[in-house]
Amino acid sequence: MSISDALRRPADVGFDDARFLTFSCFRRQALLSKDRARGWFVDALDRSRRTHGFHLWAWVIMPEHVHLLLWPGLEPAQLAHILYTLKKSVSNRALAFVRSKAPEFLPALTNVDRHGTVTHRFWQRGGGYDRSECSADEIWEKIDYIHANPVRRGLCAHPTDWAWSSARAYATRSGQPLSIDFESLPDPPRGYRPPF
Repeated sequence: MSISDALRRPADVGFDDARFLTFSCFRRQALLSKDRARGWFVDALDRSRRTHGFHLWAWVIMPEHVHLLLWPGLEPAQLAHILYTLKKSVSNRALAFVRSKAPEFLPALTNVDRHGTVTHRFWQRGGGYDRSECSADEIWEKIDYIHANPVRRGLCAHPTDWAWSSARAYATRSGQPLSIDFESLPDPPRGYRPPF
């Protein structure tokens, strides 16, 4: 940890508080394949960050899932509250859109529980994948993994070609479409070379 890191984080708050999250759309459908839905997610992520005060270190929106790397901050909110705020907003907007503009798509979002209760879902049930990242090496490995995801899937040739991730923010230090909290990010490991 550098001196600047020590100034940003108290000694008892370590990197192990950083969270790598993955969550999927209902039945792994490509519900995030349109810019409209991706925009809803970006809006919700920004709102959730302002509401709960977490630091956003990396993100990518794929057609059927999302990866996030965040640090809950010095006064961390419950991860369940962060995800609820984020997912609920996207679900509400998506279901309102489908009901008014594309009702023929509702069956694809229909969930019938074991008691026969019918609901409509945008997100897969459950919290998804959640892992604590314990070192700067692991954090930077996850950042690279997140940014390379669209390339591995053949969605683009280079990480910065994909508009729906933080790769451009890392390459240009810009804040579009979402700013990254670089000031709280641990320094990269010695010898680290960004993939772009």
